[in-house]
Amino acid sequence: MIKGLRPLLRRSTYSGALFAYGAALASLPLLSFALLPALAWRSAPQGAQIVVVLLGWAALIGLAGLARTTRRVLVVSARRLLRVSLPEPVAVPTPAGRPGDGPAGAVPSRADRWRTPLWLLLHVALGWTGALASGVLLFAGLTLPGGWLGAEVGLSLFGRTVRVEGGWQSWAVGLGCLLLAASVCVVVTKALRWSAPRLLGPSAAERLVLAAERELRLAERNRLAHELHDSIGHTLTTTTIQAAVAGEVLCIDPVAARAALRSIEESSRAALEDLDYVLGVLREPEAETAPTRTLADLPELLDRLRHTGAVVELELSGDPAQVRGTLSRAAYRILQEGLTNAMRHGAGGPIEVRVAATPDRLELGVVNRIGDGPRTSKGRAFPTSGHGLPGLAERVRLLHGEIDAGPDGPRHWRLAVRLPVRLSP
Repeated sequence: MIKGLRPLLRRSTYSGALFAYGAALASLPLLSFALLPALAWRSAPQGAQIVVVLLGWAALIGLAGLARTTRRVLVVSARRLLRVSLPEPVAVPTPAGRPGDGPAGAVPSRADRWRTPLWLLLHVALGWTGALASGVLLFAGLTLPGGWLGAEVGLSLFGRTVRVEGGWQSWAVGLGCLLLAASVCVVVTKALRWSAPRLLGPSAAERLVLAAERELRLAERNRLAHELHDSIGHTLTTTTIQAAVAGEVLCIDPVAARAALRSIEESSRAALEDLDYVLGVLREPEAETAPTRTLADLPELLDRLRHTGAVVELELSGDPAQVRGTLSRAAYRILQEGLTNAMRHGAGGPIEVRVAATPDRLELGVVNRIGDGPRTSKGRAFPTSGHGLPGLAERVRLLHGEIDAGPDGPRHWRLAVRLPVRLSP
């Protein structure tokens, strides 16, 4: 019993009913235009005039529902007053590439075009029906108790008439009328809530656009995750080692300590640029230009590693300058991640870096000695996320390349990546 009364006590029930009654009031100006044919056709029977007025009124309401602004207003109002989850209407590209009614290569169905006018007609019909029914019941519920304003009610059934003129019966009937008026609000609101997602929700074409937008957002998030992992992870690894080196040689070799501190400053500044870019993308849809670190910045990266005391040997073949754009940036990040893993997991000794550029292929390689675990120069373990190699494999796969990572003999670890410079059609 109490559960059945809960909808009568919810504020959203009455806000939804007001939403419906507001549509009824908003349709009144259109009624004045629908009356014009009946005024011009005075000789017609009254029934025909009523039909013409109602049909003209419905047509005008349907035309109003075809406007994009109308649908947007209805969606926003339904979200707030009906408490239904509806996405914002999106512009769908036409085959010509302009925002329209369907995605490129698709023709929108008539149901998609007429869903909003149909919902608006239902909205107005429910508004008028609910307003009249609840208004009459509310008036009866307020005037019947005690025979206020001389009100009385009679019910005729199968030739027998029952009248309520006063006393406790009038109070009971008045309370029943008030409950029925509230029940009308519940029915109207539930009908609108049921129909809103079906008629105001995204069409098939809009679902395709929303799915494409979600895919782009996920791809951008994955790209940002790769950028943060490669840049920040590398910087934290090198600065940890450089700080340890600076602490060890601060008293005996101040020059080396200052060089390590300068390298920490340079690495941190580069990482801050990457972090600012990522945060800008998260805050604003249109972010500033991403920091462009390419193979041309590889010598600077290797110098920062050498300041930690690492021995890095670079083997270049071909002309890396011919590799440009996305491929050059990706190659830089791949080598950066490979060097980070070598610093974390290596056991000292030289780190061999290989870059070979040919007209049709770019080969990258990092070889380091295998240690007993991820440790710093002071023996403290580095925390690892386990995302480094899977992230590298995904980046290489997106570039249609090949990756090979694993032991190279008993004492070395080898990372080899082959990337096509020009993709075959």
